[in-house]
Amino acid sequence: MDKKTNNSKKLLALHKPKGYVVTRSDELGRKTVYDLLPEWVFQDGWMPIGRLDLESKGLLLFTTDGKVGNALTKPKNCIKVYDIWVRGHVTDEHIATAMRGVQSIHGLLKALEVEKIGMGGAKTRLRVKIDEGKNRHIRRLFGAMKDPKFATPLKVLELKRVSIGNFELNIESGKWRHLSLEEEKNLMKNLI
Repeated sequence: MDKKTNNSKKLLALHKPKGYVVTRSDELGRKTVYDLLPEWVFQDGWMPIGRLDLESKGLLLFTTDGKVGNALTKPKNCIKVYDIWVRGHVTDEHIATAMRGVQSIHGLLKALEVEKIGMGGAKTRLRVKIDEGKNRHIRRLFGAMKDPKFATPLKVLELKRVSIGNFELNIESGKWRHLSLEEEKNLMKNLI
């Protein structure tokens, strides 16, 4: 483990690529996020804070401190920001619906903010902010809406978490690093 005094002893960040499951071991033999991290991370009991599904990528934090993990995953406690590509034409009505929320078997799924940041053919690029993370929250939220032009469900094609709280992803895909003590302090301010 890196023992520099400026490094957090409670938090490290990984830029998770697609194709890795967020689990300590996988009964199907798939690659796990621990394959991207030094062996000591697994051995010393570092646990992921939240999840990203197999097809998602982006910022994933790890901790050995349960209080830190709980503070960052408790609903309404910490805003997470995602850049997504959706197959379909996302309208202002879709954005309003996403912010009002849609009912699912997992409860109400909704976004705090949705910003349209681009289009490409029949795809829409969005920036989505949420303050809780139910199973496949964003994929299910947009999948519950239909493309007005083709009457097919919207589908999230690409999902990348770009920030958790005020900590922004600034690591190459597949790489990791400790948060600095200052980054830890700023992230955890007002949470614990």
